[in-house]
Amino acid sequence: MNVQAWKALVAQQPCVICTEAGIAQSSRTTLHHPRKDKGMGQRASDWLVVALCWDHHMGKNGLEGLGIRAFEQRYKLAEMDLLALTLK
Repeated sequence: MNVQAWKALVAQQPCVICTEAGIAQSSRTTLHHPRKDKGMGQRASDWLVVALCWDHHMGKNGLEGLGIRAFEQRYKLAEMDLLALTLK
C-alpha cells in the first residue's frame, strides 16, 4: 500500500472523536496531521494522519478552532491518542 492509498483509506473512516463520544458524525471526515514539533508546528508524515470530521478538525470546537491545549483539555485526548484511535 502506498501513502496515497493509506490516506484514502483513513479518509473513509469515521471521526475518532464522534466515535468515542457515541455521537452521529454531522460532517465529512478530514485528515489531520499531528504536529511533530509543537514549537515549530511541523506536520508529521503522511502515514500518520488522523480521521476527524470537519467540526472536530477545523470547526470552532475542533483542533484548529480551539487550539491544541484547549482541545486536549476538552476531549481529554492528545494528538497521539487520536492517532492511536484512528489506527484502532
